[in-house]
Amino acid sequence: MAAENKIKFKIVTPERTVFEDQIDQVTLPTADGEITVLPNHIPLISILVPGELDVKAGGKEIAMAVSGGMIEVQKNEITILADTAERAEEIDVKRAEEAKDRAEKLKEERIQADETQYATAAAILEKNLARIRVAKKHLTKRGMKIE
Repeated sequence: MAAENKIKFKIVTPERTVFEDQIDQVTLPTADGEITVLPNHIPLISILVPGELDVKAGGKEIAMAVSGGMIEVQKNEITILADTAERAEEIDVKRAEEAKDRAEKLKEERIQADETQYATAAAILEKNLARIRVAKKHLTKRGMKIE
C-alpha cells in the first residue's frame, strides 16, 4: 500500500505513548457516535468517549480500551490525547471487574450525593466497563482464557 494510503497514528496518555505507527484505518468512539477514519479523511477534532478503539494496520487488528480524551485528524495524520488507553492484551480482566464492582457500589452510595461525586463514580464505571468489553472480546477472539 502506498504511503498516501496510510495514516500516521499516535495515541498518548499523560503517562506514555500507547501506540505509534502507520495504519490503514481506525474506528473509535466519539461524543457523536462511533466513527471510522480512513486515509484522506477530512480534518476533524472531536471528543473521545469511553469505549473500544480498533486499529487496522497491515492486515492486523489492534484493540484498545480508552476512557476519554480528544482526537485530531489532519490529512493522513491522527493524534489522540487519551485520559487512559490500554491495549486489549494489557487489561487484567479480574482487576477491571473488581474496579467495576467498586464503581457500581460507589455510584449507588452517591445517588444521594452531589452531582460531581455521582458523575465521577459514573465515569469510573464507564471506563471499567469499556476495559472489560475490549479485553473479553479480543482475548476470546484469540482463544485466550479469561481469568
